[in-house]
Amino acid sequence: MRESGRGEPIIEVRGLTRRFGDHVAVDDVTFSVDEGEVFGFLGPNGSGKSTTIRMLCGILTPSAGEGRVLGYDIATEGERIKQSIGYMSQRFALYEDLSVRENLEFYAGVYEVTARERRARIEELIAMAGLTGRESQLSGQLSGGWKQRLALGCAIAHRPRLLFLDEPTAGVDPVSRRTFWTMIHGLANEGVTIFVTTHYLDEAEHANRIAMIHNGVLRALASPAELKRTSLQGTLVNVVTDAPFEAVQALEGQPGLRDVSLHGTDVHVLLDPDALSGDDIVERLRRANIGVASVRQIEPTLEDVFISLIGSSPTLIPRPSPLV
Repeated sequence: MRESGRGEPIIEVRGLTRRFGDHVAVDDVTFSVDEGEVFGFLGPNGSGKSTTIRMLCGILTPSAGEGRVLGYDIATEGERIKQSIGYMSQRFALYEDLSVRENLEFYAGVYEVTARERRARIEELIAMAGLTGRESQLSGQLSGGWKQRLALGCAIAHRPRLLFLDEPTAGVDPVSRRTFWTMIHGLANEGVTIFVTTHYLDEAEHANRIAMIHNGVLRALASPAELKRTSLQGTLVNVVTDAPFEAVQALEGQPGLRDVSLHGTDVHVLLDPDALSGDDIVERLRRANIGVASVRQIEPTLEDVFISLIGSSPTLIPRPSPLV
């Protein structure tokens, strides 16, 4: 996968806002995406991810702010953007009564791939998606993971420089998700810029940079490593206890604790710097008649980062210069 910062910005937005009546779905969002970058747009359902991507694709007009995609104005040149990008979502419109090959042929025609190039391009896409031997199978008979592979092939039939993926693996099994991301990495290595929205934290680890959005507000923008290294102010410890739910309830709101959250059957506790120790946590839980098996300091995960950031101000967002 190519590293970020290798080219000029291919996406630039500043103060991007979208309102639906009194509801602000996207609130004053600013960022840029470099050419050849895998850019992860991370947030829970309803956070503003899909609304943002629809504005970038020229489908929705912003209520305020400005932006350019591939040099085109997102407010006035939406049709040019649509013709130039690849787009795929969880509900990509495959024609289930058409075969794998027929779907690829259809989208190659929609994207005006020349007749001279079309046959070779379809063979490339079938091989890339691992669909060799399934060319005649109806797409409606494919499993969810295979459908997503085919949908990706259809979305890039015209070799776009920029590919938008909106929750592409939602509802897909873990093995298929891993295979899909291998395909994404292959495209990135070929120089395709990829903008992908997801609510899967493990998937976000594969991006060059991550923008974290919550309630329409951009909370952080950095590489996964930088987010984990710099965003948590305090000491993170993992607590193994015989009553994790009760432990969270006992620790929430206690002085010296910045954050308490459940991670599987363990409890992650963010301590104020130099305020408390693991022994203090053990003592507090034992006073609540909760047994503790172990307390150890750990490195934060993206989940820890996001849980912490959604309750704080967006301090990790570099502000680019105005668009010209």
